[in-house]
Amino acid sequence: MEEKQLNNKKLSDSISWSPWMGLLYVVLIYILSQFVGLVILVYPIFIKHFDSKQTSKWLTNSTYGQFIYILLAEAFTVFAVLWLLKKYKVKKSVIGLRKIKLKDPLYGFLGLIIYYPIYFVAIILVTSLIKGFNPNQKQDIGFNSVHGVAPLIVTFISLVILPPIAEEIVFRGFLYGSMKKWMPKIFAAIVTSLIFASAHLIEGVGGPLWVGAIDTFVLSMVLVFLREKTNGLYASMTLHGLKNFVAFFIIYLSPLMIIH
Repeated sequence: MEEKQLNNKKLSDSISWSPWMGLLYVVLIYILSQFVGLVILVYPIFIKHFDSKQTSKWLTNSTYGQFIYILLAEAFTVFAVLWLLKKYKVKKSVIGLRKIKLKDPLYGFLGLIIYYPIYFVAIILVTSLIKGFNPNQKQDIGFNSVHGVAPLIVTFISLVILPPIAEEIVFRGFLYGSMKKWMPKIFAAIVTSLIFASAHLIEGVGGPLWVGAIDTFVLSMVLVFLREKTNGLYASMTLHGLKNFVAFFIIYLSPLMIIH
């Protein structure tokens, strides 16, 4: 009896589910995380007694409302992945959640040097080949009314800290780990990156964000490279966070540095 309990508690060093189950689970996580995040609607609707128009305006302009939305959605996403690992008795290290090493952030900075040249070349090629392609298409990232130190900190956490952690666990950790078990790594990297890129198409202003899809596809390929190079997710999280910080700096900090 004791031996059986010990065997049941033993953790596996490999993924047992199929890549299609992994893919469907990621889609399910994404859909459910949006519903979990929408819990924030309870505040304006039931506490403030807002109508739909007022609620939409509140969500658009409330930095703290958007922060709570992202926090709940990302927390649910990470929980869902860790829950499945526990259910299947799979070690977290299988998806890259091992002990952090000093070299991890260094590889993250190296990834930034690799990513930007590839991205710029890709944009030049697509612009020259596809007539009407707009490389300057605007991205809707929310947080349109950020004023003051506290809102800036909250926005920083929402854009630079939370997404890199949750998205690396889900995509380069869980999804890529599910794919590479059953197909060559290069195909697994491409499939993972295409799915990651498609998830960002909806962030365009006035239509699909094609430039964002190219950006995130290139970024994802480099992130997968770091995942393989370091056998962990922390270099990927570092690069992802650095890339998001560059955007955060340009959008929110650089205007504050302009001397009138």
